[in-house]
Amino acid sequence: MAISVFFKEKKYPFLLALSVLFVCVTLFLLLLINSNPYPLYDLQSSSSSQPHPIASTAKNGAVSDGEIAAVNISWALCPGPLAVDFIPCLDNWKAIKALKSRRHMEHRERHCPAPGLRCLTPLPRGYKVKVPWPKSRDMIWYDNVPHPKLVEYKKDQNWVRKSGDYLVFPGGGTQFKDGVTHYIEYIQKTMPTIEWGKNIRVILDVGCGVASFGGYLLDKNVITMSFAPKDEHEAQIQFALERGIPATLSVIGTQRLTFPDDAFDLLHCARCRVHWDADGGKPLLELNRILRPGGFFIWSATPVYRDDNERDREVWKSMVALTTAMCWKVVAKSFDSTGIGLVIYQKPDSTSCYSERQNPDPPVCDPKDKKLGSWYVPLSRCLSQLPGYSWPVPWPERLSSKPLSLSPEPESEEKFYKDTKDWSALVSNSYLNNAAINWSSVRNVMDMNAGYGGFAAALIDRPLWVINVIPVHVPDTLPIIFDRGLIGFYHDWCEPLSTYPRTYDLLHSSFLFESLSQRCDIVDVVVEMDRILRPNGYIVIQDTMEMIDKVRPILHSLQWSPTVHQDRELIGQKGFWRPARFASRS
Repeated sequence: MAISVFFKEKKYPFLLALSVLFVCVTLFLLLLINSNPYPLYDLQSSSSSQPHPIASTAKNGAVSDGEIAAVNISWALCPGPLAVDFIPCLDNWKAIKALKSRRHMEHRERHCPAPGLRCLTPLPRGYKVKVPWPKSRDMIWYDNVPHPKLVEYKKDQNWVRKSGDYLVFPGGGTQFKDGVTHYIEYIQKTMPTIEWGKNIRVILDVGCGVASFGGYLLDKNVITMSFAPKDEHEAQIQFALERGIPATLSVIGTQRLTFPDDAFDLLHCARCRVHWDADGGKPLLELNRILRPGGFFIWSATPVYRDDNERDREVWKSMVALTTAMCWKVVAKSFDSTGIGLVIYQKPDSTSCYSERQNPDPPVCDPKDKKLGSWYVPLSRCLSQLPGYSWPVPWPERLSSKPLSLSPEPESEEKFYKDTKDWSALVSNSYLNNAAINWSSVRNVMDMNAGYGGFAAALIDRPLWVINVIPVHVPDTLPIIFDRGLIGFYHDWCEPLSTYPRTYDLLHSSFLFESLSQRCDIVDVVVEMDRILRPNGYIVIQDTMEMIDKVRPILHSLQWSPTVHQDRELIGQKGFWRPARFASRS
């Protein structure tokens, strides 16, 4: 219909309504674009498996030494009263509410949002630069982790106390009535063959509380991976990391822990509240999987030393039946003067007991089971295959010796020693001498793509610790890292990490971003790095200049201070800047 016909037929009201509608739609679109905390391309990339290009204002698409590309990202703070401690994959309430069961701790497991949230976590009010190590082991700023619930809940057990502006950790615990130092000495006295820092180097502390057990074992050259779920023991893992003690959020639920088979020298549980015989014994069978053959499990709980109630007697009876079926043997059982007791089990180092069992239940795992990995893999009700090699050499020789799980091919050994040598040279000649990093402020370190653990090994004499992460899309070298007496876990960097915000002082990445850019948007990876890094913390990225030129403008948009060194290393420092506005709720 021609425009002239409208006028001839005097359809003015229709034209007026059409004009008003057009103006309203235009204004709505403009308002949406300006108020959306996530740029339009973010929303598109979130729903696509392909990486999306970063919008840039660089001339001709190139980035020279004198100019840095700008990215069109409108940053906003994560909304809500809990945003300060936001953990995307553990705080996905929509997914948690939709769970059909919570019987096996499903609500404490990872449930990552899709699409991921591209917002920045706010700082707690009054947040300060952390207390330096070693003072931080015993006291931290209250304003950095302002959670008083545990202070009141555990006030009679000396876990933590509030004293003025500080939270103070006296070294007590539910099972540490005379302090954690006494408890550690008590274990050594009970089982003298457990030589801390020599034949026992790598420990997993299950249900660790505020991680005082692992914190005090550091004095004995023992590195402990402490873990607990995010539960009603408010912020216990956050306390541990703020203290400068290795810790992570995890739970023995329906899925494997993110560690390799035969990894830890010793496992520890002091009133960790895990039902070991649940679901046919799957929780204890999972510990069996990650415990090194010949390794120890220390269990200190009321069923071990009390028989004055039916519940404890039944738990002990079930534990005896399960450990016997698993061929674990009791090598020590004792009671302390404080009234606390413990039992120490040892895992077999040969399969002879498995074949001699009259009832082969639980069964031995199929060899194919080992190939499943440990990332989103359901728990198995079977005894993991034994590797067939001996115990590592004592620490510290263990760090530089040929790892037991290294491939027997000659070129593998040559590659391992060369990697160790190269990292030692790079760290001593470049990283430690770089004025851009104040190493005296660095305590909690993460290597995001750890390889053989050479970066961590080169820093072994520094007063810091390194979590070695093996991304799930690269060759699995995590068993080698544990063989060396170091710690780490598996992770997919296309998803957020299971840790609190502001928990690391330095993040290191070696040629990770190029492979990641084929799987997810690197903006989301940088957002996660910003979430877990403390203000004044550092990133060190070793990568191609092409990838560095893509990461650097993202860091600038976050008000970081990135600099490039020797055309191969990007060093950036995070500041205290946070955007002024909050993201809209979806």
